[in-house]
Parts: sequence; structure tokens; C-alpha cells
Amino acid sequence: MRLMLAPMEGVIDHTMRELLSELGGMDRCVTEFVRVSEALLPARVFRRLCPELGSGGKTASGVPVYLQLLGGQPTPMAENAARAAELGAPGIDLNFGCPAKTVNRSDGGSIILREPQRVHDITAAVRAAVPENIPVTVKIRLGFEDQSTFLDVVQGIAEANATELTIHARTKKHGYRAPAYWEEIARARSTVSLPIIANGEIWSPGDALRCRQQSQCQDLMLGRGALCRPDLPRLVRAALDGTTIDSLNWTDILPLLRKLLSLNLANYDASYVAGPIKQWLVYLRYYYPQAAVMFESIKRERDPERIEAILEQCSQSTHFSKRVA
Repeated sequence: MRLMLAPMEGVIDHTMRELLSELGGMDRCVTEFVRVSEALLPARVFRRLCPELGSGGKTASGVPVYLQLLGGQPTPMAENAARAAELGAPGIDLNFGCPAKTVNRSDGGSIILREPQRVHDITAAVRAAVPENIPVTVKIRLGFEDQSTFLDVVQGIAEANATELTIHARTKKHGYRAPAYWEEIARARSTVSLPIIANGEIWSPGDALRCRQQSQCQDLMLGRGALCRPDLPRLVRAALDGTTIDSLNWTDILPLLRKLLSLNLANYDASYVAGPIKQWLVYLRYYYPQAAVMFESIKRERDPERIEAILEQCSQSTHFSKRVA
């Protein structure tokens, strides 16, 4: 089994990739999308979203980072994929799954699933433009409004010689509402020999095992579950092996919050760093109730030094250090 970290736009940037990959269990990360329109983008655009290009295309802990492209026209996508490969991307990922209205209105993401031939043409053009040793992976949903084009899209991606396909087991219309329809991924598995990665609603080791059974996929992609529970990849691996390991408790999470603050201070303007901490606390509170209390204590803070002081104070407080059952 391989576990991939999902490319969550505006949430999982290179600092979060570094933090989560260091905890272990991840086999691959994918960047936020590089938006492709008509132009060949300058190298700085790729390097801004994927600083790992400067270190062999890997995180500090050695996890490969594929560079994701989003766009609706074959030629510009192919040209930009070739540039990304030249810059050292270990793999190219194509985004046909983003459900955001602003993205769809700009001819990107899941709206292209309405046109299976165009999905095929973009994938084939990118595959032809990128050296054979560089994987070209694709991420889709079950469809846009419905699943009427699902198997046609999957077949076209396979015929375009993509390396792998990740399927988020919901349509664009479903958004992120539970449930995920993992059994629909099994339909694709029975149709093509292309390796498929299952994604959607994996919040626990039990979810991961059920997803593998229902989707008939060996490999999984984790998104929100890995943000809410940062050790989820290690817990999933242990469950698959039939072993038990200790979960991270809240006292283990506090140093990670401080490290994220430090990473962001080192990479961004100080005015930016409060946002990611607050955003991560919103995710963490689904598993760690103490995160909700901490969020209330810093939600109006913008000064990094003040936030650091609050994190330090919380680290020393017994109120924040109780283990979550």
C-alpha cells in the first residue's frame, strides 16, 4: 500500500508538506495547482508553489513532490508540463477534480469532466511532452453534475497512457458532503488496468481499510483526515499490518503548531503566518477538542510573537495537555 498526501488548495503548501511528511507514513505529496491558461509560465511560478524543486523534488524528509497543473487546453498544459519536468519535478499531476466555482468558471478542474475527449486530449498531450521516465498522474471526481461520463473519462485517461489515476469518490455536485462512493471506484478498476488511487472520506484507519475493500484499490490518498489527525498515515499502515501504535496526543501536537509557525516565519512575510496556524486549528479540533479552545485564544491575534507566546503558555498548561481519548 502507498499513501499520498492530497493537494489541498490554500491549505497544504510546502511548509505543511514538510511538517506532515516528517511524521512518516507518506509516499508522495502533490503541490497546490499551477494555473495554466495560454502562456508558458516562468520558472519562478513553479518554484514558488514547489520550492522542493530546489532539493531534488522532495521534502526535507525525502518524500517526492509531484507538481500539479490545472488548465483546459492541451497545448499550454503540455508546454508547461515539459517546463516543470525540466525544472526537476519528479512527476506531473493533472487536476480535473477541483470543484471550486471560480476554477470551473475559468475552464479548469472538474468542469472538464463533462468532456471525456478533452480530458483524454490534455492527458495525451502532457504525456507526449514529458520524458518517459517522468510519471504523469491524473486526479478526477466521479463526474460533474452526475456520473454519466465517469467510465468514458477513465477509459480516455487510460488510453492517453497516464501513469496513475486518483479518483475522489464524489461528483462536483456532491462537493465534500458525506458519504464518499468508494464502490464506484471499483467500477473503474474493473474497466481499465491503469493503477488507481482511492480518495475521499478517509478519517480513520477503519475508514482506510473499508475504502480499500470497497474500492478494490491498494493505494489511498489522504486529505482532510491527515490534517485533522496528522499521524493518520502511520496509524493506517499499522492497521494494515495488524499492529497497534500509540496515537499522537495533544501534547505531541503543540510542538508541531510551533514548528509550523517557525516554518512560515522563515518562508513568508510575518503578516501571513497567523492564518495557517488558525486554519490548521480548525481542522485539528475535529479530533483534538483542545484545538477549539486554542483557536478561541488566538483567533484575533495577528502578531507572530504574541501567537508564539500563547502556544508556549498552552504547552505548559495542564488544561491543554490532557490526552484525548
